[in-house]
Amino acid sequence: MFTKRHIISTRDFSKEEIDYVLSRAEELEIYARAEEPGDGKGRGRKSDLLKGKILANLFYEPSTRTRFSFETAMKRLGGEVINLSSTEASSVAKGENLADTIRTVSGYCDVIVLRHPHEGASRMAASFSPVPIINAGDGAGQHPTQTLLDLYTIKREGLLDGLRIALIGDLKYGRTVHSLAYALSLYKATLFFVSPEALRMPDEIKSDLKEAGAEVLESTDIKEIIKEANVLYVTRIQKERFPDPAEYRKVAGTYRITTDLIEENEDVIIMHPLPKVDEIDVEVDGTKNARYFKQTFYGVPVRMAILSILLGKEEMG
Repeated sequence: MFTKRHIISTRDFSKEEIDYVLSRAEELEIYARAEEPGDGKGRGRKSDLLKGKILANLFYEPSTRTRFSFETAMKRLGGEVINLSSTEASSVAKGENLADTIRTVSGYCDVIVLRHPHEGASRMAASFSPVPIINAGDGAGQHPTQTLLDLYTIKREGLLDGLRIALIGDLKYGRTVHSLAYALSLYKATLFFVSPEALRMPDEIKSDLKEAGAEVLESTDIKEIIKEANVLYVTRIQKERFPDPAEYRKVAGTYRITTDLIEENEDVIIMHPLPKVDEIDVEVDGTKNARYFKQTFYGVPVRMAILSILLGKEEMG
């Protein structure tokens, strides 16, 4: 469907293309699970779908889930992975620019996953790369594969149609909520934006969403919307995105999801792109409402789907 295409922004996808990725992820999920001896459900099955293919992870910012899940996805489909996980141990430390790094690394691999602190870096890298670039986060910009795994999680919970979702926390700098909001507008979701005044969703994004037909409601108080939402998508207030530490201190710890809060809506599910700090009480982790660790697992089949499509291997593994 989009073999050899760069994956830079959620806005580059049609609803039909997103649905295709989610469907493909469901087909491949059986290969994403760790081998479990004696399991009668086919878990741990092997695939050589991407045998002979090489993925390069270029991460200029820290990552656990995104980098590991891409690596896991590639290896579970029989491919290989090379990593740049420390710029100090590469030619970047000698002053090599991103364009030259991309030109070089593209000669060693079939697909590049790039995380970079500067918004627009992935789109620029794509202009120099003969192999597909997958944006794994660019500053406060976009994180399209996180959005796809978020949508997959919501779909697996049976909530994608008629979704009422609250995006909570850092809506100004949070690239995950920017990407997710755009994608959800394709599904005509009702979007509740809950944030401090200083961290509200940017006006241009809200305007785009309303134009696309999404219902958008804003609040500074979770309790105002808790009974209306069927999903709470909680985000960390990101200290590293604030140019002024004093501004961060003003909003740090504004929201906290507790077991008392979710008693207001016992069926609500809670998602988080992780890492979480103090915005979700640890007691919530063990409730039926918490889905964020399952959400991280779903990153594997979704990224398996993306890699198999980009590399032209869409037959079953």
